[in-house]
Amino acid sequence: MRVLVIEDEHKIANSVKKGLEQENYSVDVAYTGTDGYDLAVSEEYDVIILDRLLPGVEGVAIVTRLRSENIHTPILFLTAKGQIKDRVEGLNAGADDYLSKPFAFTELLARVRALIRRPIKSVGSKLSVEDLTLDTVTFDVQRVGKKINLSNKEFSLLEYLMRHPNKIMKKEQIINHVWSYDANVLLNTVEVYIKHLRDKIDKGFDKKLIHTIRGFGYRIGK
Repeated sequence: MRVLVIEDEHKIANSVKKGLEQENYSVDVAYTGTDGYDLAVSEEYDVIILDRLLPGVEGVAIVTRLRSENIHTPILFLTAKGQIKDRVEGLNAGADDYLSKPFAFTELLARVRALIRRPIKSVGSKLSVEDLTLDTVTFDVQRVGKKINLSNKEFSLLEYLMRHPNKIMKKEQIINHVWSYDANVLLNTVEVYIKHLRDKIDKGFDKKLIHTIRGFGYRIGK
């Protein structure tokens, strides 16, 4: 999953980035509202973490612009502790949730996970496609009860595919959601990781779950 953090306090932004990357998220950071807005409209993200007070374009204005352009990426709004007016303005502008500063990273992580879960049909933190299950909290992956060990990037790729079961995902979409903006990932890198996943997810099982759709991309499920 891919997250955009728009926060001008470098220490907070870099700490959030490091924590989320340890949880297998790909994270881009913008330190000004202008740069953050540009990334939000030009790239695809699963969640945006947005500070209220920013140089360039402030947080409420960013939310308003994104929603007016029909960009409905879930937004977690960061506000100063006790500033009810700021929280109300952010939510009224179209933000999905808010978190007051200072905050515990564990709470931020829980809220990010909740926002990511909203559009999909899942039970708690578990995703499933036929006999394959993935837990986004414990990082446990099993097929027919057999535990499967994945690298961080393999897990992120599988999670992205499982959040879009039975849909064809283009290589460009996969790169945009699984790798960071500045990663310079080539299309054949996706092919390599898909092969790694197939070796662990499909090899030795009766039915293949990961399918190549020639000229289009990849699909997990039927």
